[in-house]
Amino acid sequence: MRQYHFGNYAIFDFVLAFAGIYLLAPSLSKLFRKLGFEVPQKNWIFLTLPISVGAHFLAGNITAMTRDFLDLDGYYILKLIILVSFILGVKGIKKIEKVK
Repeated sequence: MRQYHFGNYAIFDFVLAFAGIYLLAPSLSKLFRKLGFEVPQKNWIFLTLPISVGAHFLAGNITAMTRDFLDLDGYYILKLIILVSFILGVKGIKKIEKVK
């Protein structure tokens, strides 16, 4: 299943990550609503790649995309895609004001 690639990255990994976030988005939005943040479900799709790179880095599981993102000397298109995805992902997040 992982034999098809887009550049250095397995298409299967992209499909699995985006499908997983798509299925988890309603639950994640409910969880964050309880924590005091309104996160629209569409924002989770934009946050998929930034969360993925961050999670792999924190877990010490350096994948091809994480390695390329951390490379200081190249892969500027990847860095731009992840930065734009992050900005679009956090753009609609609002703090919920507590009613007294």
